Amino acid sequence: MPGSMRDPRRNIDPNTLLLAALLGLAIWLVAGTLFAQALPAGVALDPSKALQISQAAVGHTVGDYTLTGVDGRAVRLSDYRGKPLVISFVYTGCFQVCPAATKFLGSAVAEAQRTYGSDAFRVVTVGFNLPFDSRTAMGDFQRRQGIDLPGWTFLAADDSTVIGLARDVGFVWAPTGAGFDHVTQVTIVDARGRVFRQVYGATFELSMFVGPLKELLNGTPAAPQDLQGLVERIRILCTVYDPRTGRYRLDYGLFIEIFAGLSILIGTAWFLIAGARRPA
Repeated sequence: MPGSMRDPRRNIDPNTLLLAALLGLAIWLVAGTLFAQALPAGVALDPSKALQISQAAVGHTVGDYTLTGVDGRAVRLSDYRGKPLVISFVYTGCFQVCPAATKFLGSAVAEAQRTYGSDAFRVVTVGFNLPFDSRTAMGDFQRRQGIDLPGWTFLAADDSTVIGLARDVGFVWAPTGAGFDHVTQVTIVDARGRVFRQVYGATFELSMFVGPLKELLNGTPAAPQDLQGLVERIRILCTVYDPRTGRYRLDYGLFIEIFAGLSILIGTAWFLIAGARRPA
């Protein structure tokens, strides 16, 4: 109608919106990779020494640290006393090990909750790559891994809290040019706040996780932990420990995945641009 105002949103080409979304995703992938590799290279993690530190934490009492939930509320670890607590560490810029380990832990937690009830124990996941692992980043990481189980909280903290908590539970990590070398472990803390058991690996036998919880909840002794060969279960981001050589080797799978994803995005963007320029 003459003189009427047209809705400017109707002039937006859907291909332009899709192109913008694809380019935004590409930028997010590249930025995530850069952040994960931004820290200076450090000394390669000695898996045997890391395992020794982790095991030495068993029996120690975890301090009463204050962390921040994804909703901004302060969370004190003393609030979890009275029930077993499961503690895991991640860094949100991780594309491979941390997401896989968190998803697998999700399945283990779900199974344990089906057996003992959703209120029998608690779980917290803490980000250790500061300042990038903010509460916003932890919330985004939680959503990306599809974790929505009762009693599981994703937490951010300051440097001194992360360092202190990691020391108390025996979690060890080292910055490298490709991200972090770190022990992939789940720490089970008893109702009094003492480290009771460590569970290692991005994946593990379900009994290694449910057994200690059963012992804490019902008093039924769990199967003894076989520490022999545990070094082979340690997983890190862009390098993988090879027990045959005793060395870390670069895991090119991560970079191949990123390259393939960017190639698809760029190819799609080129197709859309070409189609937009083609005469109607």
